[in-house]
Amino acid sequence: MGVLANRRVMEVAAGLAIFLAIIGLIAFPNDTITAAKDGLSLCFNIILPSLFPFFVLSTLLVELGFARYLGRFLERIMRPLFNVNGTCSLAFALGFIGGYPTGAKTAIAIYEKGLCTRTEAERLLSFCNNSGPSFILGVVGAGIFSSSKAGILLYLAHALASVLVGITFRFYKYRSSRNESKHQNPQIETVNLSAAFTKSVVNSFSSILNICAFVIFFSVTIRLLFLFKIIPGLASFLGTITAKVGGNAEKAELLLTGLIEISSGVWTLRNAAASMREQLVLAAFMLGWAGLSVHCQVLSFIGGSGLNTRTYIGGKILHGIFAAALTYILSGLFSFDAPVASYLVEQLDGISALSFGASLTLSLLVTAALFLGILLFVSIRILFLAQGKRRISSYFTARISGSKKAVRNTSEKVKSNP
Repeated sequence: MGVLANRRVMEVAAGLAIFLAIIGLIAFPNDTITAAKDGLSLCFNIILPSLFPFFVLSTLLVELGFARYLGRFLERIMRPLFNVNGTCSLAFALGFIGGYPTGAKTAIAIYEKGLCTRTEAERLLSFCNNSGPSFILGVVGAGIFSSSKAGILLYLAHALASVLVGITFRFYKYRSSRNESKHQNPQIETVNLSAAFTKSVVNSFSSILNICAFVIFFSVTIRLLFLFKIIPGLASFLGTITAKVGGNAEKAELLLTGLIEISSGVWTLRNAAASMREQLVLAAFMLGWAGLSVHCQVLSFIGGSGLNTRTYIGGKILHGIFAAALTYILSGLFSFDAPVASYLVEQLDGISALSFGASLTLSLLVTAALFLGILLFVSIRILFLAQGKRRISSYFTARISGSKKAVRNTSEKVKSNP
């Protein structure tokens, strides 16, 4: 009965939310259209150019078996530290380079390829999905706080918090995972490079469309929540009950916005009436938590994989808490008066001013460069393997020939000296 009652409550709440959304779209058409346009602008000018090359790269690396090759070298690091095999290092690395949600998408691809167990994939999801350096150092550090030191501090705290989350979740299903077999999907040893590249581009573009749909949806949702005074009302309530510990309605409003959508949350920190240290702590938590928009994107990728989402959600909560705590500690050790380099500001202004056509062209050029680099790597790798096999074959042939000659000489000596 309890389960049925909870399900009924959820259905009623969902129905009420949909009804209010419809009312909002009718009552505030201009505001919702503006919010949708802002979401589309964010997708075309930032998300598509920045994420598309990394999605193609991550998918292509998994398809070509690079994760398996990389795993041989990093097994001794990943296993003791995070209790996952070496192939998982690809998702961890790309998650730090490509930003949300590249790491999670790569982790799911590795699992579906049969390169890690179910438990390892669930552990990996808890810490591999991270914000990229371009967003933290550029948008947050240079664009919002106008401080290179602030960006470096936030990225350092973000990275350390991710490692701490991974170490924490290494004990997830520790005993039951010892005898667990790898996910039983066929592993393709011989891959056609052109087919792998085509598949990577098609799948990546589909994933980008999926992400853009959530970005537009949450842009409109946040706008409606402000128009209905829901976020301001909750912020006022939270500010009242946290007043004794230094909280107020404005800080609560910033936090609530960041809990829903990371970009909107950190952007509101520009005009926040809070100290630099408090703003950095809030930004660190938002970056670690990532926002409901990113979570919906990741959950759509998990989809039919059958992976448990509890480790992912739990990992992001811990990531936000750890990052905020580390930022609070580290921010007391540095001064943030030094402005960001003017060159970096000029570059950010130039990137943000690019049109959709220019952004897409730049993105495609980066993807083509990455593809050519991978093609060169694979070609060199095949060449070295072929040369190595020839050398080994020549070595053993020479050894066998030498052994036969030695045996023949010994036989002749025995015959000549009866």
